[in-house]
Amino acid sequence: MSPPKTAPADGPKKRVSSGIPELDKLLGDLYIGDNVLWYEDGGGFSAAFCLNFIRESLAQKKPLIYVTFDRSPKNVVTFLGSLAESQNLTILDCFTNGKGDRSEVFNKFYEKDGALWPHQVIKVNDPTNPGHVADAIYGLHSNLSGDVHFILDSLTGMQDLWGGEEHVLNFYVRTCPRLYELETIAYWLVEKGAHSNRLKANINKVAQVAIDLSVRRGKPALKIIKAEKRNSKFLNEHHHYLCEESDIIFESQKQAESRFNLGAKIKKLRLMRGFSQKRLASLSGVTPSTISQLEKNLIYPSLPCLFNIAESLSVEVATFFKDHGHVKRVLVYPKEERSSISLDIDTGEESDAELLVPPEIESRVEAVIIRIRPGKKLPGHFFSHKGEEMGYLLSGRLEMTVDNHPYHVGTGDLIYLRKDIPGQWRNISEETAELLWFKFTS
Repeated sequence: MSPPKTAPADGPKKRVSSGIPELDKLLGDLYIGDNVLWYEDGGGFSAAFCLNFIRESLAQKKPLIYVTFDRSPKNVVTFLGSLAESQNLTILDCFTNGKGDRSEVFNKFYEKDGALWPHQVIKVNDPTNPGHVADAIYGLHSNLSGDVHFILDSLTGMQDLWGGEEHVLNFYVRTCPRLYELETIAYWLVEKGAHSNRLKANINKVAQVAIDLSVRRGKPALKIIKAEKRNSKFLNEHHHYLCEESDIIFESQKQAESRFNLGAKIKKLRLMRGFSQKRLASLSGVTPSTISQLEKNLIYPSLPCLFNIAESLSVEVATFFKDHGHVKRVLVYPKEERSSISLDIDTGEESDAELLVPPEIESRVEAVIIRIRPGKKLPGHFFSHKGEEMGYLLSGRLEMTVDNHPYHVGTGDLIYLRKDIPGQWRNISEETAELLWFKFTS
């Protein structure tokens, strides 16, 4: 067998993100070669941290191997959700023939045509033998290229299957150095109460990073026990956090929000426009997950991304940074300062619209000037809005269709919609129809 490839003796270490920028900051970054121990009380706190790491790894198109002792493959796929659709994911199944007792219930998972799975699932024939598990890990790694990322779930499951701490310790102290030399990064999950202090002390010596998850004063808290060869200033300090779905938000981030809350401003403008996160993401050229994380201040956008979001929301970038703590007394807003906006239907060159009320003003009314070119037709309503709307036709003549019934609107006429949504608008005059439109929010 040829010797494993080794990391360069010199040169900078390659950074890896945990998928949680604030955690990267607390740790002083993660690096290729790191073995990361996650200690928890059995309450599942590590799950959200793993999901963020997996999401980040697959987004970077890195091969990811999920070694499972405690979850069936079906359970892992359910846990990962849409992440399981990645072709870069491999599940190494040490459960079915291990704690699953080779049960038909778990083997039925393999009756599905594996060729249809986007991911790869490999069943270890004898996971009760630590050597066979190691061979499966290294054999799988040898067929992959680039930086390989691992989740090993869990040391506690290994101990239950192998019948004692010595087998776990021997496997761990042999596997960690080899994974380091193979230029991987691995998350090891450990249930604190299931292991002796002796085992924990020994595995801590070998790991590059060790993190403790607990509950203090009723709040989830994270403590960095070890962060080898990096400039973390936060060792052995408790950092409280919240877990919102799979998003991790540290209290330090909440404090920063009180000084500057870009995410809240993006969310406010998005809701004013009636956009879903998915719609704004599509218009801005990013993923819905990115918009979600931006609005929660988990990440900050690059300048090109921020400009794209501003353009999609029909505002100037400066709008995000205006100080709303001090309200300037303004009574008149010049025509020249209006923002162009996009309607909720694709109208091409057949119409245009301007927002009359500046987006930074908190108002129950959104006022818009809508212009429809002579003879042109719009195949739907301007806004996907369910609520009161009102329009006043400043010039031209329009035909509005509601429930397949046409209504003619002349200059000076008022339109009032409580719940009805027009299915079509048509300019039936030879001049541009200019419509003053009001949308009321609750």
